[in-house]
Amino acid sequence: MELLQLFITASIPVLKVLIITALGSYLALERVNILGEETRKNLNTVVFYVFSPALVGTNLAQTITYDSMIKLWFMPVNILITFIVGSILGWILIQLARPPPNLRGLILGCCAAGNLGNMLLIIIPAVCKEKGSPFGAPDVCHTYGMAYASLSMAIGAIYIWSYVYNIVRISSKRSAQDSTESLEGSSESIQVSCTEPLLSSKEYGIVEDNADQYALPCTVSQQESKTEPLSKSKNCIVRIFNKLNLKTIFAPSTTGAIVGFAIGVIPQIRKIMIGDGAPLRVIQDTTNLLGDGAIPALTLIIGGNLLKGLRGTGIQKSIVVGIIIVRYVFLPLTGMLIIKGALKLGLVHSDPLYLFVLLIQYTLPPAMNIGTITQLFGAGENECSVILLWTYVFASVSLTLWSAFFMWFVARIV
Repeated sequence: MELLQLFITASIPVLKVLIITALGSYLALERVNILGEETRKNLNTVVFYVFSPALVGTNLAQTITYDSMIKLWFMPVNILITFIVGSILGWILIQLARPPPNLRGLILGCCAAGNLGNMLLIIIPAVCKEKGSPFGAPDVCHTYGMAYASLSMAIGAIYIWSYVYNIVRISSKRSAQDSTESLEGSSESIQVSCTEPLLSSKEYGIVEDNADQYALPCTVSQQESKTEPLSKSKNCIVRIFNKLNLKTIFAPSTTGAIVGFAIGVIPQIRKIMIGDGAPLRVIQDTTNLLGDGAIPALTLIIGGNLLKGLRGTGIQKSIVVGIIIVRYVFLPLTGMLIIKGALKLGLVHSDPLYLFVLLIQYTLPPAMNIGTITQLFGAGENECSVILLWTYVFASVSLTLWSAFFMWFVARIV
């Protein structure tokens, strides 16, 4: 009976996500056209630059202190492990499925990067509100659960835009080079250039006029490479870091997390902004009000974007099945072993909610930002839509089962 109650508790948040997602899909239909492609694009811009940073910043500011930061140090490591394990499993899938070169970065990204922000921000509060929740008082659970989810969202954004962004960029560039070579034949060149634009000129035509500030300028000729190779390599690395576009890493949600950390950790700022008697509490209340709009807006956008997967074709079924198995079978099993080992070694504190969030990070569907990245480089847009559609369909079952099992598992190991 207890396991059945846990299953019901775990299914309610997923059902809420499905209902709002279905509403988003309905509003995006051509005959309804309330949430059309242009509307979703504009709404996504508002969410990206306003709602998400406000949500992340306000939740971290309310709950993060210097002491809690020390306790949460394992979460960035845990997310990094999910990316590493997912990448290894994705590489194995590529070796088995033999996809086209332009899809290899997409497959690695879908296996490595989970939806570490949106899904947790929806699931955790809903779990806390359920009567059968094993995580204590609903208010306390909600407060700390949102802090964990916000921290996960901020860290995930850094990893996605610094790792997945670049592997998709490299994959699309290699595919374009292979196509050019097959049409024009082998080219004879005496120079090896590694100047690569970080932003697509198709999406950002203005960047062409200022291409130098988005490039990796490290052109080395064959003659120069023979003399002082270490010096040339060092200068190349220095120029790369000097020219690297940090906007791809420090997304607005990451900036919001930095601000939230600063407010929470610095006592002087915290006293004037956080609390009922704080002189500048109106700023925190306003930011909190803006952040409340992030979750429903994000879920509606997900529902609208998934419609593209119904129209997408031309991807191997083995790839979709492989990604589903990686994300919903192998990653969760790996996560159980890692978290149980970390708890025994004393690397994490025995907070059931914190352990639950760490475990859930291994069971999430691929990040929606991957779709944005593929659109940016024109590499596997239709294939990405199909992958996202089917992985999110199966997530409704997988998340429910794994959430119920993790609640039981956490209660056993704590």
